[in-house]
Amino acid sequence: MSSSAVLGLVIGLPVAVAAGVLLWAKRNRAYHSSESVAAAYDAWTEDRLLENLWGEHVHLGHYGDPPRQRDFREAKADFVHALVHWSGLDRLSPGTKILDVGCGIGGSARILARDYGFDVLGISISPAQVARATALTPAGLSCRFAVMDALDLQLADQQFDAVWSVEAGPHMPDKQRYADELLRVLKPGGTLAVADWNRRDPSDGEMNRRERWVMHQLLTQWAHPEFSSIKGFHRNLEASPHQRGTIEVGDWTRATLPSWIDSVVEGLRRPGAVLGLGPSAVLQGLRETPTLLLMHWAFATGLMQFGVFRTTRQQEP
Repeated sequence: MSSSAVLGLVIGLPVAVAAGVLLWAKRNRAYHSSESVAAAYDAWTEDRLLENLWGEHVHLGHYGDPPRQRDFREAKADFVHALVHWSGLDRLSPGTKILDVGCGIGGSARILARDYGFDVLGISISPAQVARATALTPAGLSCRFAVMDALDLQLADQQFDAVWSVEAGPHMPDKQRYADELLRVLKPGGTLAVADWNRRDPSDGEMNRRERWVMHQLLTQWAHPEFSSIKGFHRNLEASPHQRGTIEVGDWTRATLPSWIDSVVEGLRRPGAVLGLGPSAVLQGLRETPTLLLMHWAFATGLMQFGVFRTTRQQEP
């Protein structure tokens, strides 16, 4: 590297970091409506930053318990297989009809269709995500996508053999309606598998001043109206008129925790993925870094937990 390039890096990097932190401090993506969630995901999809860095999966990775060192993208794919196994979806036959609620750009849906032979419909509130998911899906794969609001699914009752939803719940302002809709479209005997970011339940300790500040950032930076607790969403599932089966929960915080630091470090491992998109992408990557680090702190300290939920809808009486 020439001396002029080194000088440019020495001068430019601190300026970029300062600009990114300033943007993070002055701007947010607070939740206002489903349109604000759609707009945030449209922007994240169209700039291609997350896709270039993280691949086709926007969700966290699964590193085992205890966690072991893994390639970040491989850990994301491992997460899908781990949730399939934990929820029992791997016991279902090829051709099983699956609904993926909050499908992102289709990474999980394509694994479910390709590796398990399922017939998958993925839905997202973001038109850009649906367009990109469709573009990335090979012809002949039993996997399609549609723009739809998870709180108002334009789908018939009892239509799917299984319903799958990963990290969509934090964007839902009405957690009870979210649970009701997931279960409403599930056939009797069908399986529900949900994985989500959850806050500590108030019954396990109120937030202190520092935690309240962190929680405010986690909500306003990424268009989250509120986080459910694991206990809280369990209660939502129990209260649904469509639920009569046993609900099982798990805590995958430890197995997913390395994802947050890997999300940041990936930019150093794959610098071309960011630099190739131009200065605005570099700035955007720096702008997201403080929230990623706060997420790591919140999950590491118990303010946040990664909850998984499974249930089988029982036959109507």
